[in-house]
Amino acid sequence: MAHTLSTFAYLAASVLFILALRGLSHPETSRKGNTFGMVGMGIAVLATVLQPGMSFSGIALIIAGLLIGGGIGTYVAQKIEMTSLPQLVAAFHSLVGMAAVAVAAAAFYAPESFGILDAQGHIKAGSLVEMSLGLAIGAITFSGSVIAFLKLDGRMSGAPITFKGQHLLNAALGLLLLVLVVSFVASGNPLLFWLIALLSFGLGFLLIIPIGGADMPVVVSMLNSYSGWAAAGIGFTVGNLLLIVTGALVGASGAILSYIMCKGMNRSIINVLLGGFGSESGSASAGGGGGDRPPVKAGSPEDAAYMMKNAQKIIIVPGYGMAVAQAQQVLREMGDLLKKEGAEVSYAIHPVAGRMPGHMNVLLAEANVPYEEVHELEEINPEFADADVAFVIGANDVTNPAAKTDKSSPIYGMPILDVERAKTVFFIKRGMSSGYAGVDNELFFRPNTMMLFGDAKKVTQEIVQALQR
Repeated sequence: MAHTLSTFAYLAASVLFILALRGLSHPETSRKGNTFGMVGMGIAVLATVLQPGMSFSGIALIIAGLLIGGGIGTYVAQKIEMTSLPQLVAAFHSLVGMAAVAVAAAAFYAPESFGILDAQGHIKAGSLVEMSLGLAIGAITFSGSVIAFLKLDGRMSGAPITFKGQHLLNAALGLLLLVLVVSFVASGNPLLFWLIALLSFGLGFLLIIPIGGADMPVVVSMLNSYSGWAAAGIGFTVGNLLLIVTGALVGASGAILSYIMCKGMNRSIINVLLGGFGSESGSASAGGGGGDRPPVKAGSPEDAAYMMKNAQKIIIVPGYGMAVAQAQQVLREMGDLLKKEGAEVSYAIHPVAGRMPGHMNVLLAEANVPYEEVHELEEINPEFADADVAFVIGANDVTNPAAKTDKSSPIYGMPILDVERAKTVFFIKRGMSSGYAGVDNELFFRPNTMMLFGDAKKVTQEIVQALQR
């Protein structure tokens, strides 16, 4: 009876997790989605603690773990800036990966506690398969997420790190990992267990270092998928229905999101994994482009304020530069002032703007920008031709017309926001450096573009001051 109740509790938690994913698919329902997820996790933890046969010491350890982990999580949640969410997510993924490694080790060295022994007292072959897969995916997730965290946090260069024969080495290591897994399943040798772990840690490191800053949104969602599959693999090993279901949900949703991100950049997932795209090198002088490019037009915040005050339709395009400058609050203030002047204000979001999926949506929501004013690429692109002003704050590659015209460009074919179709484009940027893709933005040199050089937050504050006069 107790086992049946536990199964029903896990089923209820699984349904709530599905509802959480559904809720998180839209900003207006995201709070409800978070609530569903928290309630589901609470039910799952309670069902685990109250399982039949759970000893007092076991319950005490679980409660201690909850208090320690919950305390750390509460502290981090209070201290973390919204602009640092991408690296926080990467760090959390690394913990999920390491948890999978730890559970695999526990199951291997104490199989009787997990009920995975056969009649002869050996670990079942099926359990060894599940264990080795969970171990390998978990270790790859851990080391890969650590590298992603270091790149996102600026502690490691965001440029691709490549060397001769890199892909061949990765392929050889992947084949060796497969051989080790097969050998481990056949023999159950502890040495092979740890060789799988060490090789997987190294492979995760090698897989992520060649991936550049422009591909970080895909990397984050891909690592999210890895962490889910690692959890699902361990769920099979320990015979936990909830781990299997939730791991599969996370793994599948992360994989789908990775596909959407790649589609947003017109690239295949294999192309991203091979890396080599996203160099941060390359720059031009603030006075103009190189070669035959015309000089850029530089304006002032007062110029921008005057033209926007007389505009009827304004589309704001936020990017990672806005996140770095933490300019979302003052940007919302600027939008409110323009609406008071009678302008129609919209926000255009590219699917890969920022450093993680939904990064710009989160920042705008934090600044209390109305959800109905925020539009995705397919919805907003037809509106640019009717816009009096397109106000670009910190975005770069996602507005580059070269993606549609220059077949030699590394971003050719990537769907972009049609900013250049607006009557006037204001582009806030510190200088003329290229974006993460390492290519100059042709939009800078268009006759309808005016550059506003400086810190995104400071420039926007000056525009707000000019609007208030």
